[in-house]
Amino acid sequence: MIEPYQAIGLVPTMWGIHHRDDIRRNLEHLDHLVTASTWLGGLDLPVRLVAVPEGALQGFNDEVLDLDHETFARDCAIDIPGPETDELGRLARKWGVFVMAQAKARHPEFPGRFFNVGFVLDPDGQVVLRHHKLVPLLPVEHSVTPHNVYDRWVELYGATLDAFYPVADTEIGRLGIMMANEGSYPENARGLAMNGAEVVYRASFPHRSSDAFVVQTRARALDNNFFVIAPNVGTYYLTADDDTPIDTFGGHSMIVDYLGRVVGEHPYSGGSSWVAGTIDIHALRHFRANARWGNWMKDLTTEQYRLIYEQPVYPKNLYADRAPYKHDEYRREVLEPQVRRLQERGIYAPVDGAGPDPAPTLAPEVTVPAPGPPPAAPVATPGS
Repeated sequence: MIEPYQAIGLVPTMWGIHHRDDIRRNLEHLDHLVTASTWLGGLDLPVRLVAVPEGALQGFNDEVLDLDHETFARDCAIDIPGPETDELGRLARKWGVFVMAQAKARHPEFPGRFFNVGFVLDPDGQVVLRHHKLVPLLPVEHSVTPHNVYDRWVELYGATLDAFYPVADTEIGRLGIMMANEGSYPENARGLAMNGAEVVYRASFPHRSSDAFVVQTRARALDNNFFVIAPNVGTYYLTADDDTPIDTFGGHSMIVDYLGRVVGEHPYSGGSSWVAGTIDIHALRHFRANARWGNWMKDLTTEQYRLIYEQPVYPKNLYADRAPYKHDEYRREVLEPQVRRLQERGIYAPVDGAGPDPAPTLAPEVTVPAPGPPPAAPVATPGS
């Protein structure tokens, strides 16, 4: 039986980067924060899991400053594994914990591109899971997703749950990753749950004008009967030499149990701190096996749900042969045509009773030539 343990979600200060070398300052800060949070957080139960929120290594300057994708891929994106994950692995070994984290990272099969990658390190410092973010902050985030290069991704890794929703089966439970805006779409949580996930990482999310982060995080946990560890980042300095601290994301870091109950919360993020909560895998598994009503997945009528997704909506292979759009290009070429598409299908009603506003016609889906044979083992599997 897996004994109950403490999970820590870090709420770090972060400095945006101009170059990969700038990550060093963020790593030094995380070293101090892991030390403080793991020591204090482990006074009652052993800490077995530490979550480092999205943005903690590199900030979000690629999207905030609308930077060129290929330049960021060359100068700022990391490799996984690499020196940065080695440093986090050192902390994992020092404290005997699993570390869940995120970085903008390169991929050997897609030269000149970077993905938003969530990863898990075991207590030996080894990478045991890589998840490539499926839904970035679409109006502004420049990361490539598997859907953006869908045909090639499927050729490399197959059209399977492991290819898109990998889960690592570990000594502290089955771990999965659902970063930031991925949690805005229930399907991403359900994909992880259908692949066996029990503890899911969800960070970071700017939600200054609504309760979206709280509502979505609790709903995803309840819908799928898994724990969600959801730390938000703290103070953001745009660059390493900036002296203007900004609470960009708005706090509400939390840990939520398999019934959607908040078991740890830290509402403030104007500084550096952490959130702690208890993970009880035995209780989760007992509930899933014995509940007659609230263990929802046993009741899925999948045949009728397929009808919802028969027609494609968002264009696949969007970046199969080009770099991601800049902000204005994305609005003009993708966002506005997507709204028009939903209006024309009758899914969105016209504004004020009028017909849909004129907008550029969405370009046909991109196709890519057949590549060479795929590698023997996929990157995005739990054992990678």
